[in-house]
Amino acid sequence: MNRIFYLASCDTCRKIIKMLPENDLVFQDIRQEPITPAQLDEMRNLAGSYEALFSRKAQLYKSKGLKDQNLAEADYRNLILEHYTFLSRPVFIIDSKIYIGNSPKNVAEVIKALS
Repeated sequence: MNRIFYLASCDTCRKIIKMLPENDLVFQDIRQEPITPAQLDEMRNLAGSYEALFSRKAQLYKSKGLKDQNLAEADYRNLILEHYTFLSRPVFIIDSKIYIGNSPKNVAEVIKALS
């Protein structure tokens, strides 16, 4: 099942969603429907690490002083499960391939995968 994990209140996510061709994506607003541990573990298996899914741009990253800590994979997992802002958004899973974040290159790859 193809899925997008996004934040409905995120302007960047909304802009990317408007750019997508017609698709069969299941939309999961991670604020309304939090990521489950099983979903996060599936993302990690596709991405190779929890760190690859982690957003250092989250305000909580700075306010909790996490940039000064040495975080392990288990820490990244726990933080993402603890608060949705730690997930680098949006995350697409399309045909068992994962696309993380909002870089222009990534968005172009998602559009190509959905076309």
